[in-house]
Amino acid sequence: MRNSAFPAVRRGVLCALSCAALSVTLPAASAAAPPQPREAARVPFAPRHQAEQHGGIVRAANTSAKGAKGTESVNDSASIAYVDVDSDPNTYNSSRAELPVPAGARVTWARLYWGGNLRVGEQKPPKDNGRVLIAEPGGQYKALLADSLIGHRTASGADAFQASADVTELVRSAGSGQWTVAQVNVAMGASKVGGWGGWTLVAAYEKASEPLRRMSVWDGFETVGPGDGDLRVALDGKRYPKGTGGQLGVVAYDGDRGTSGDFLAVETGKSASTRLADSANSADDVMNSSITEFGAGRTVRFPDGTNTLGYDSDVFDLGEALSEGADRVHVRIGSPKDTVWLGALFFQADVRR
Repeated sequence: MRNSAFPAVRRGVLCALSCAALSVTLPAASAAAPPQPREAARVPFAPRHQAEQHGGIVRAANTSAKGAKGTESVNDSASIAYVDVDSDPNTYNSSRAELPVPAGARVTWARLYWGGNLRVGEQKPPKDNGRVLIAEPGGQYKALLADSLIGHRTASGADAFQASADVTELVRSAGSGQWTVAQVNVAMGASKVGGWGGWTLVAAYEKASEPLRRMSVWDGFETVGPGDGDLRVALDGKRYPKGTGGQLGVVAYDGDRGTSGDFLAVETGKSASTRLADSANSADDVMNSSITEFGAGRTVRFPDGTNTLGYDSDVFDLGEALSEGADRVHVRIGSPKDTVWLGALFFQADVRR
């Protein structure tokens, strides 16, 4: 079982450090991989992409880990195995999910986020944190390198990381369909804190027939947990009228299903803080190992288990939070009972003129 993505790659190399290189494929043996970005134990949340355009944000996401003996309620102390849906013997984990870019839309920005826990029954080396394989719908694997600071921290019994890379040109060219991500550097086995890992592909698009919207993507690598306090992110400082429509997405790691206390709240300045919840995510256990949109598993993905064992990539409706309008849109996240690792937030709201 291989622990490195790159010795197995025979098909092509994508250098995410140069976005122009996304359309060029080179034999892996002759391509000199550029140095990976450095790692940091803490990466403060900061804006990654902001735009105002007719269109919206879509995402594809899936887990890279599964329960070795069925689906456990929580990943703590569970026996974790790899998800591997492809037929390639050179990959040890792989999963797929649909990116639903609307017909007639043009992708204007896209980024892949991936991460997990390196310490479970086995200890994975961090050298491959910034490397994954990605395949567009109907395409072959391409090696992708992280293009910015990688979050990597050993704490609370875990050795966790998140990396990301710009994939705008590739997603713009390939568009909608089933995307596959493989070789996410996650460990398998069992430990007290458990194993987890997964990926989320976020894409912004423009389409003239859709409403004018403000879009914002923020990312970082922060933890909330006992003694950490809450994390606050000032996503948007614009004003919105009553009845504005919007949505908020979150990427997080090690959210244990059934461990109460963790929450995701929106503060608008017009009303009290609104805790987000839906039929799949309760207001008091929002980081609950799920991949959902507005309370339903709308994304077509393989595998498609409802319990993703420590990986969350959820999209919430902001109708209630914005019902009275907003002077701003700030997000607050807390988890007083269990450590949660936070990776990205993506937001959109309608603009009325």
